[in-house]
Amino acid sequence: MTQQLSELETVRPKRRKARITSLSIGLTLVVLLILMALFAPLLAPFDPNLQTMNLRLMPPDATHWFGTDGFGRDLLSRVIYGVRPTLLLVALILILTIPVGLLIGITAGYVGGWTERILMRITDIFLSLPNLVIALALVAILGPGLMNGALALALTSWPPFARQARAETLALRRSDYLAAARMQGINGLRLMAGHILPLCLPTAVVRAALSLGGIILAAAGLGFLGMGVQPPTAEWGSMVAEGSKVIFDQWWVAAAPGAAILLASLAFNLTGDGLRDRLDTRNAK
Repeated sequence: MTQQLSELETVRPKRRKARITSLSIGLTLVVLLILMALFAPLLAPFDPNLQTMNLRLMPPDATHWFGTDGFGRDLLSRVIYGVRPTLLLVALILILTIPVGLLIGITAGYVGGWTERILMRITDIFLSLPNLVIALALVAILGPGLMNGALALALTSWPPFARQARAETLALRRSDYLAAARMQGINGLRLMAGHILPLCLPTAVVRAALSLGGIILAAAGLGFLGMGVQPPTAEWGSMVAEGSKVIFDQWWVAAAPGAAILLASLAFNLTGDGLRDRLDTRNAK
C-alpha cells in the first residue's frame, strides 16, 4: 500500500507538468497569433495585395520565404495578414454564441416545465443540422462576407453551450448554495445572473476554447468555397482554394496557408485541453 502511494505521488507531478506544458504551449501560440494580427504591417515584408506578375508562382527563396502566389503576391505577407480575419471571425462567433447558449441553457434548467421542453427541443433541432451546410445556405442567402459568415456559423454553434449550461443548472437548482441565496430573498433573474451564471462560466470558457479549432476549420471552409471574406483580402481558406489549382506543381501556394490553419487549430486545441484540466475539478488528480 505504501509503495502504491509513493508511485502515485511520483506520477501526479508528471501529470501536472504535462498539463502545464500543454496549456503553456497553447497560450504561447495564441499570443503569437494575436501579436501577428496586431502588428501585421510591421511584420509583413511586403504589401499583401501587391501584384507582381513577373514573380508569379515563385518558389520559396531568401526574398520570399513562403514563395509567391498566382498573382505574384508574397505568401508570407498574406499569411500574416490572414490572421486578422480569422481571429476577428472567431471573436465574433464567440460573442454571439456564448451569451445565447448560456441564456437558453440557464433559463431552461432554472425555470423547467414547458419552457425547458420548448427550449431544449429547439436546441435539439439545431444540433441535428450539419453546421457547414447550414452556414453555406445562410451565407448564400445573406451574401458572402465576414459578418454574414460569423452569423451563419454562430447560428449552429450555440447549442452545445446551451445543453451544458442546462445540465449544470439542473445540478445546482436544488443545491444548498442556491437555497441559502433564496433564503436571503434572491430569486429570478438576480439569482440566475448573480449565482448560477458565474458557476457555469468556467466550463463555457473551456468548451469555447475546445471548439475554436473546429470554428477555424469551418471559417476556412467558407473561405475555400468563396463564401467567406472576399478577395483581395488575405484569408487562409481562399488562399488554400487558390493554391489547390496548382498544388501538384507549385505546392507551396496551398501549403503556407494550410500550415497556418493547422497551427491556429492546434494552438486553440492545446489551450482548451489545458484549461479543461485546470478548471474542471472532476479531472483533478
